[in-house]
Amino acid sequence: MPITLNHTIVPAAHNERAARFFATVMGLPYEGPDRHFAPVRVNESLTLDYLSVPEPPGTHLAFDVDPATFDAVLIRLREAAVPYGNDPSTPDNGRTDHPLAARGLYFTDDSGNLYELMPPA
Repeated sequence: MPITLNHTIVPAAHNERAARFFATVMGLPYEGPDRHFAPVRVNESLTLDYLSVPEPPGTHLAFDVDPATFDAVLIRLREAAVPYGNDPSTPDNGRTDHPLAARGLYFTDDSGNLYELMPPA
C-alpha cells in the first residue's frame, strides 16, 4: 500500500468559520462539526480537520487542482472579494502568474492559514 495522507489538523481561531470558508471557496461540502473538529473532506483520501486554538500559527496547504477547479475557485474568490495573489509574501496582489506553474494563486483565511492552488501547465 502506498503512503497517503489521511487527514491533517488545521489550527484556526474559529474552527467552523475556517472550515466553512475553505469549503465554500473550494466548492466542497461542509457538514458541520464532529466533536471538537470541523472536518472538510477534500477528496476520497484526505480530510482537513479544523481545530480551534487560542493563537493559530498559520499553516501552508498546497493543492494541485485541475484547470476547471482553478477557474471555479478564482471566480468564487472574486465574487466573495477574497484577496488572492501569485506569491506567498503577497497573497493579495490579484495576480495568478505563479512562480512554479503557468498559473496559480495563494489566499489566506482569517486565522493566517495560507492556501496555494496550482493547475498543471
